Amino acid sequence: MTESIQQKCNLKDLTRTELVAMLAGMGKERFRADQIITWLYRHRVKNIGEMTNLSRFFRQQLNEVAAIELLECRAIEIAADGTEKFLFQLFDGSCIESVLIPEQKRLTLCISTQVGCRQGCRFCVTGQQGFNRNLKVGEIVDQVIQVQKHADRLQRRISNIVFMGMGEPLDNFAALVKAIEILKYDDGLDFSSRRITVSTCGLVPQIGELGAMVDISLAISLNATDDETRSRLMPINRRYNLKTLLTACQQLPLKRSSRITFEYILLKDINDSLDDASRLVRLLKPLKSKINLIPFNEHPDLPFYRPSKERISAFQAVLLDSGLTSIIRKSKGADISAACGQLRGKVGRSN
Repeated sequence: MTESIQQKCNLKDLTRTELVAMLAGMGKERFRADQIITWLYRHRVKNIGEMTNLSRFFRQQLNEVAAIELLECRAIEIAADGTEKFLFQLFDGSCIESVLIPEQKRLTLCISTQVGCRQGCRFCVTGQQGFNRNLKVGEIVDQVIQVQKHADRLQRRISNIVFMGMGEPLDNFAALVKAIEILKYDDGLDFSSRRITVSTCGLVPQIGELGAMVDISLAISLNATDDETRSRLMPINRRYNLKTLLTACQQLPLKRSSRITFEYILLKDINDSLDDASRLVRLLKPLKSKINLIPFNEHPDLPFYRPSKERISAFQAVLLDSGLTSIIRKSKGADISAACGQLRGKVGRSN
């Protein structure tokens, strides 16, 4: 991307309110913001010149101060089960990943919020790569736009968005909240609140703030049932231990039909015992919850292993027998660079 474009405002970084304010400074009416939003997110135009219901003079004016930045797709890997992983390059040369997961009744897109991650979870490939920077609002939203263009060829519409890709979403809080607002515009991408899920490793203050501001689904990456094990796996637990985290979850203003999803990555001989399962029951019984059990996706750079199918089933049985809702999440994209950060690392090493 040229320096001149970088100096302009990226229209995808702006919420409707911010766009109205910018246009007001140019002497333009409020409804012009609505027109631009429709062009950006419903028609998914590549440049301002394509906004043909704006006058030529207005487009020239807008082009002097603003631009439409696009992610560049560097690579796509397609698994036998139809899962597709996209590697996108940003204007500064950094790369991020998005994953499109097809299912019979829905098409889910997992998107990133940071280049790298500063949380350092030991079982996460991205966490071992260190932190570069936060994504801008437009870089978050454009993952959806570019992948939807790809999905158009399949004549399918992305139905669900999950913020579970590279980075910790709540560590990029301001951009996350704005991106969610933009995703929900009914004259744009038109995602409903119930179709958007944010996953977090447990940034407690931001969990409460998000719950008060945004009506979406929340997923907590738990992965252990005692503080010693969780702190070893997830350094965030040293700041916000299990009691603090689960208390914050109890205080969320959930709707009657809503539940918090707890993600539990099963690691052989570390957190997969029947005692772990019993402790998990005691921790989550007081909460409106459902539990996603995720058998670890092995990677040569990480010192963890996947438990046997029998051990996974026995773990789940303890939860189900106690009345908790629990599913074993099927591995998707196991034959490609499935874990977050793998494709980015692979391409980086090949250059």
